[in-house]
Amino acid sequence: MVNLTVTGGSVILQSPVLPVMEGDDVTLLCKTKTTPSNLPAAFYKDGSLIRKQPTGHMTIQHVSRSDEGLYKCDISGHGESPSSWITVTGKPTTTPPPTTTTVPTAPDLTADSSLQLAFRIVLHLVVLCPYIISTLLMMSLYQCRAKGNDISELTKPTLPDQGLDNEHDDVITDVTTEYHF
Repeated sequence: MVNLTVTGGSVILQSPVLPVMEGDDVTLLCKTKTTPSNLPAAFYKDGSLIRKQPTGHMTIQHVSRSDEGLYKCDISGHGESPSSWITVTGKPTTTPPPTTTTVPTAPDLTADSSLQLAFRIVLHLVVLCPYIISTLLMMSLYQCRAKGNDISELTKPTLPDQGLDNEHDDVITDVTTEYHF
């Protein structure tokens, strides 16, 4: 903050040089050239007494346009200061920047993503098909055994189909075929 010191006599009023923004605090300091600066002082606006301060400084809090005017101070026994004009300006209106929202779009299916999809489908089929086939075979075998049918009995050839005669009775005619899964 830049202050202006107006001198003309033995009493000095320090006040802001630049315009003060509405809502800001302004401190005015009244002092003498020769004695300590913290003497009691009376502050005036446009010729009317505002208030007396014991320490020689006055703060106007949250200034408004009505605080704009011609200020001076008086220290008893030393005299009064020359007048100083204080200008109050309105706060600049700040408009927020326009917000832009983008709507997310669905990703385009490119040749690469189509190829990846086809590869995944083939991969799942290669992995799942043998599993499904082996599961179905195991279920089929389990059902056969649950019914009391032995797999070896299901594959046993009958005698007329073998074309054997009865003269070789000492030969074992049962042939068992085993399947390993």
